[in-house]
Amino acid sequence: MSIRKRLSPEESRAAALAAARELLIEAGPQAVTLKAVATRIGRTHANLLHHFGSAAGLQKALAGHLAGTVCDAIGDAVLATRARAATPRDVVNMTFDAFDAQGGGALASWMLASGNEDALDPIVEAIRQLMCDLHPQKRQPGVEKAMHEATYSLVLLALGDALMGPPLAESLGVERSTARDTATAIVAASFTKPDR
Repeated sequence: MSIRKRLSPEESRAAALAAARELLIEAGPQAVTLKAVATRIGRTHANLLHHFGSAAGLQKALAGHLAGTVCDAIGDAVLATRARAATPRDVVNMTFDAFDAQGGGALASWMLASGNEDALDPIVEAIRQLMCDLHPQKRQPGVEKAMHEATYSLVLLALGDALMGPPLAESLGVERSTARDTATAIVAASFTKPDR
């Protein structure tokens, strides 16, 4: 008989959300079930029901957790840009990594499939703010529109790359960095566009 370490409610929720995120990234949204998460963290189905109320409650908490994690990472990049330590490529890499390695792409596909697009708003807003903070002429006319257009393109490229970049690049015989290179050119060009 094994003895499980007693976790505080906060520790138990955090462990469940971390396991749910791993499952989402590894196997997709269909893998995020109360049973799978409970098994992964060595807890019971009833324990997770106590913390989340239902599978939908777990999924909603996971969406909030992922959005917060991705936004925190983007926020770190915002701080770096304020210190003038970030370049357009840094913004692109941060965004692509947020959608790929940090689970933003899996979250996006899950939220879009379930009709809950609003869960992506904090991520898109954080990327837009990062772009604006980086822009050297942010107070000039036309800059906001250019930033919105560049953010739109950047998010679409990062999301597409996270969802199908590796197999698409391989099937077309293009370098894996092609989408990041294109996004970098778009972001850099948005900084040099004349007033509109």
